[in-house]
Amino acid sequence: SFLKICHRSDPHLGECIKESVNSLKPYLKNGIQVLGIPSCEPFRLEEIDIDQSSGPIYIRAKYNNVSIFGGSNIIPKSIKVDFDKNRIRLKLYIPRLEMIANYSLNGRIMLLPIRGNGLGRGNFTDIDAIVTLQLQRYSNERTGLVHQRVEDIYVDFNIGHATVHLDNLFDGDETLSAAMNLFLNDNWKTVIAEIRPKLEETIADIVKNFADSIFTVFPEDVLLPP
Repeated sequence: SFLKICHRSDPHLGECIKESVNSLKPYLKNGIQVLGIPSCEPFRLEEIDIDQSSGPIYIRAKYNNVSIFGGSNIIPKSIKVDFDKNRIRLKLYIPRLEMIANYSLNGRIMLLPIRGNGLGRGNFTDIDAIVTLQLQRYSNERTGLVHQRVEDIYVDFNIGHATVHLDNLFDGDETLSAAMNLFLNDNWKTVIAEIRPKLEETIADIVKNFADSIFTVFPEDVLLPP
């Protein structure tokens, strides 16, 4: 099996699960068909909608055909399991994520109007994330075996640096486009802070889908035997 099995009684359970996650990493690039895990390189999303209307940013944006590269290089820093609360807490590090998508947006950033549609790129480096999974046990109707599923998920993250480039801003006006892209990169922290809830939601969806696909295949006593 490509999945390292860890025992609940292991005093170093967190380390064992970390090794188990690491043992899956080589398979993430191409996906794991038997687990129903799609290829992680790139990770694809149909669309991301952002409707931000408070603070210094008022923006409506839609990203279609989203491809995210770099997810398979995720590094688990620490994993803590709380059996009493049925909760898992992961500290993760992602060296670099690159996002490519078709975008359309309209709005204002710090009083400056922005509009455009075309190809958008984003590079995000040195990402630290804390992910908390609240799990729920259930009985598989067909087998009667106990499985887990993600009932709730909380994500908190920090990005070390980000760069963005949006093609075809302001109907292709090169001077205005260049000025706005420069402005976005100079103020990337403000931009990220404003769209943070949507980014956290997107990361949560990715992790939840990955975790649930493993929990669906493996009963609790196979995944974490006593």
